[in-house]
Amino acid sequence: MLKEERHAYILQRLSARQKVLTSSLSEELSVSEDTIRRDLKELADNGQLRKVHGGALPPSHNPYAYRDREVYALESKIKIAEKARSLIQDGQVVLMDGGTTNLELVKRLPQDLHATFFTNSLPVAVQLSGHPHIEVIFAGGKLLKDAQATIGLEVVHLFSEIRADICILGTRSLHHEAGITEINWEEAQVKRSLVQAAKKVVALVISEKIDTLQPYTVCDIKGLHTVVTELDTTDEILIPYKKRGIVLI
Repeated sequence: MLKEERHAYILQRLSARQKVLTSSLSEELSVSEDTIRRDLKELADNGQLRKVHGGALPPSHNPYAYRDREVYALESKIKIAEKARSLIQDGQVVLMDGGTTNLELVKRLPQDLHATFFTNSLPVAVQLSGHPHIEVIFAGGKLLKDAQATIGLEVVHLFSEIRADICILGTRSLHHEAGITEINWEEAQVKRSLVQAAKKVVALVISEKIDTLQPYTVCDIKGLHTVVTELDTTDEILIPYKKRGIVLI
């Protein structure tokens, strides 16, 4: 099969399934996984798909409503949340943005934890409101309905006046050279203000979003302290992050 025919097949499968796996394509097309990876890279460079760990997604992946995203890759998000909850300690001031992985994390915080949370996420604030010992400050502003999070100058201004112990970011895209990036400019502005207000920045990211890029920068790779994924920390895709001194969990 010619390269052009493989590309057409890959795009057809991606359109039908909304996700393709390198291993499956290798079997279906009777070529090596290295060949498929090169095909996916070329298609990604042309903007026809988004190459992720183990396969590819449509170029505009994850356009779902917030409630749909709550159940998307839920097992991975729960695993990340379980790993990350020990990062939050008694007495800390915590900054947290929106995202369904962050929501899974706050659901699992111990009931005897004493902390102060600043957040622009409506679901996170509501979840934390039931915790007996956590003080919650919600950053009001324009509600971005798809994200269930507030944006705008008021939100950025509030976060600019805080010096927090830790910032925990739900992450749309993470790249070993570009750092954390975001598809929405206004969301990126808010996330950047969170990063600038914290001593330590932690990214929670499911593996399919690793080594992907969006147009707007949130945090340079040098500003990132910790990355939490559902993967084993020895996974090959995490090697570039380890080489940059980032803590992997």
